[in-house]
Amino acid sequence: MSGSHTTLLGEGMTATGTIAYDAYGQRVRIREIGLVGNGTSFMDGLLLFSQYTYYEIDWKRFTCSKWKLVDDFFPMEVPKDAKLTAQVVMGASSFGGMGVLVNNWYGSLPGNGMYSYVFTEIGCIPLTFTTYTPADGWATLSTFNWVVGLSNPMDFTPPSICDKAQWEKTQQTHTFFTALKSLSRKSILDE
Repeated sequence: MSGSHTTLLGEGMTATGTIAYDAYGQRVRIREIGLVGNGTSFMDGLLLFSQYTYYEIDWKRFTCSKWKLVDDFFPMEVPKDAKLTAQVVMGASSFGGMGVLVNNWYGSLPGNGMYSYVFTEIGCIPLTFTTYTPADGWATLSTFNWVVGLSNPMDFTPPSICDKAQWEKTQQTHTFFTALKSLSRKSILDE
């Protein structure tokens, strides 16, 4: 699937962009546009879960860094342990076509965390993922304009500037949400 997204972080930061998601190949591509003052930045993240690799591409500086992914693939589906909060209509239910029937789900995360996810009733299309852990704080990924299928399979190929990227020499590793936060922070703070 491919679509658009907005990322909100607990620090009051936001970024927007596109997302390509391949459940079968366990790959995610996130491109973000950050607007700060009069400046614009473009950040790009490629998460290859089967290779436990996260590429962070900075198109302004024309650089690519390579990080370890420590989590298994993050499926955009209702988790098996999720509990239904409610089924509601987003929008208006007064007239046909003015709203979307959705299901809200919640559950626990490791490290005393929690999540709340929203999916459409028909098609189970992901709309919102909100997570909280004491270590990482709040993060929300809102998605929209999904197109089912892969619109561009090349989205999941690292660009040529990543050909010579070496593993970052740090103890820091990434999960889906820490990669998303890192990308958003750099999109917003990099002028």
